[in-house]
Amino acid sequence: MQNFSYAPVRLLKWTLAILVLSRICPSVAWGKVHTVSFGAARKVPWSRPDKTADPDASAPNAMHTLKVRPLMVDGKQKEWTTGDPHDVTDRSFAIRRAMRLNDRLPGDSSARWSWQPGPWLLVDRTTGHVTALHLPDFDDGISEAVWYRDYAAYCGTSTTAKGGLFAVVAQLGVRRPVVHKQIGKWPVPSPPDPVCRPAEWQRDPIRVTLQPAGAEPMTFAVVGTASLIEDGDSEDQ
Repeated sequence: MQNFSYAPVRLLKWTLAILVLSRICPSVAWGKVHTVSFGAARKVPWSRPDKTADPDASAPNAMHTLKVRPLMVDGKQKEWTTGDPHDVTDRSFAIRRAMRLNDRLPGDSSARWSWQPGPWLLVDRTTGHVTALHLPDFDDGISEAVWYRDYAAYCGTSTTAKGGLFAVVAQLGVRRPVVHKQIGKWPVPSPPDPVCRPAEWQRDPIRVTLQPAGAEPMTFAVVGTASLIEDGDSEDQ
């Protein structure tokens, strides 16, 4: 009597079932395809938390405007954002969050909402997942991150008892900062605005220059997850 294997028949049935299911509901058969987009931009008033708004529009501490856009995943709003996104890879990008804070004092009769730039987010275009980035010593009030590849360079402030203003380069996925060097005192009375100039990146080899207001620039050569300070100072970071 000839043996007959049912394996090819079962395989054919499973193949036909998958093909039918993919026609009826592609997201079930192959995984849901997510759509990530930005909504319409609008301008909102904001001022630095450590400064009092000045009615004189020409004053350095006068109220400014912040351009915010909703981050949409599958047509639903996930976050408010500000600034331009930075493509980290072909499927993920970093964008800064915008926050509405309740500035109401205990004696106020109603809520008083205030817009402020917040921390950074990492968004995966494929999965639609939004992750909050905890950049070392990033200060929402003074830090302005400038991105290159998966590195973010900025001036940050220490939360330790001694405090301090630091030059920081953080790399995504690496716990310790690539650059972490004290470059000034913090806090200080009447800090300049901005506290630091935007970081300047160079390629081949990778270098970044950070400069606090009123001080000399400092250049760091980034080598993998480490760095060396240049311009005559041989101190390793």
